[in-house]
Amino acid sequence: MKAAVVHAFGEPLTMDERDIPDPGPGEILVRIEASGLCHTDIHAAHGDWPVKPTLPFVPGHEGVGIIEALGRGVMSRAVGERVALPWLGYACGQCRYCIDGRETLCEQQRNTGYSVDGAFGQFALAHARFAVPVPPGVDPWDAAPLTCAGVTTYKALKVAAVTPSETVAVFGVGGLGHLAVQYARVFGARVIAVDVEPDKLQLARDLGADMTADASSGDADAQIRELGGADVAIVLAASSTVFEQAFRSLRRGGRLVCVALPAEGMMSLPIFDTVLKGISIIGSIVGTRQDLAEVFALHAAGRTRVVLERRPLDTVNDSMADVLAGRVPARVVFEMPPINRDELVEITGFDAEAAR
Repeated sequence: MKAAVVHAFGEPLTMDERDIPDPGPGEILVRIEASGLCHTDIHAAHGDWPVKPTLPFVPGHEGVGIIEALGRGVMSRAVGERVALPWLGYACGQCRYCIDGRETLCEQQRNTGYSVDGAFGQFALAHARFAVPVPPGVDPWDAAPLTCAGVTTYKALKVAAVTPSETVAVFGVGGLGHLAVQYARVFGARVIAVDVEPDKLQLARDLGADMTADASSGDADAQIRELGGADVAIVLAASSTVFEQAFRSLRRGGRLVCVALPAEGMMSLPIFDTVLKGISIIGSIVGTRQDLAEVFALHAAGRTRVVLERRPLDTVNDSMADVLAGRVPARVVFEMPPINRDELVEITGFDAEAAR
């Protein structure tokens, strides 16, 4: 199988030939159809965060594909089924966080494309319990960005407890932000989209944003205050400065929802304003399997539109550069090199494509 592999942090990924892995107990083998490029994949490849992946590794946590083989003991999934491989690749299922519905906080979790190999390849292994079924009618190319960009922003709206008629400011209209604008509308909010690129602000308006704020002048917070201020500010831009601007855009009683993870990892907020204005600071990390099921259901119902650009996997390095330079309207989704089906049938002993 071909896969895009990180061998050294900050160096270009290489297209390697690897053996197709065998699923172990509780695992499934998935033939990847589509795999989205998330900013987190770039952070992983650059080794930006304190806890780094073990080299070499395959990034990718927006993988969607067809189950080709089952490991021992797998009863919940079937060969031929289309599933998504999200960031949460495994959680223990026994700790207080797993039990009370906050499985993304499990301290034993394993993350797809970070602590275990991900979906930037023709095949990937996944834990059967954490592969989320993609419902009929949801295109795999749309499903890939929804698997992270979608569920992450949807969860951010949920943890912010947005209510109808509140004002939500979305800072950063890209792969995540263009979906956040739509989810805020689903929640009944008035939406202000914030970005430095005119094309992305126009995209936000096309997707239902009520107002926009041009952040290129550095005064997006003042523009939002002139519009009455935000009840909720969701920060999707990986810049500490943007977090601070978002804080200043809030009304009394507002909620700052921190989603993006800047490499510098710090922000400075005034304690007096936080206390006297009753501001809440909320961290939101991706979403659970149930959250993703809800995201897929909303999309199947026609409530969201995914803006994406399909590219071959071997463009991975140029695509990462384009994302960092802001040259991608929303999401890049990789298509995998064609596979040798006869070889696959010989390895797995089953033709999943024929079974479908």
